[in-house]
Amino acid sequence: MGIADDAVEIRAQGWRTLAALHGMIEVELERALTAEAGLSVVEYTVLDALNRQDGWHMRMQQLARAAALSPSATTRLVNRLEDRALLTRILCADDRRGIYTELTAAGHELHDRAKPVHDATLERVLAEAADQPELAPMVEALHREPAVR
Repeated sequence: MGIADDAVEIRAQGWRTLAALHGMIEVELERALTAEAGLSVVEYTVLDALNRQDGWHMRMQQLARAAALSPSATTRLVNRLEDRALLTRILCADDRRGIYTELTAAGHELHDRAKPVHDATLERVLAEAADQPELAPMVEALHREPAVR
């Protein structure tokens, strides 16, 4: 194995470690959010993204990026959340093709109930992962302060 091959293997190992940690977190978040709040992880992600808008709405494309979903999957998810009266769609006054989404009062309430479940589960899973030697460096990296540029 040459130096270039070693670098590729190091990156591949880092990716496998990240994927393992992500999978561990997602499974536990899905279990906890479903049991405690009746939400999937992706539904919580959408509510959280909209909640962080602080009174503003988001374009569907922005929401798709925030949830890491395709436009069609985002539309289906928004339809389900709208059917549950957790969010609403608003047509853009300037561009009738533009559609915004925002949380309803019920959406805010459910988010407020789900956030402590999400945060406590994430904290617990990261603490468990920190005890596993192969995952500990990734957990440490998540806790590091970002570099200021």
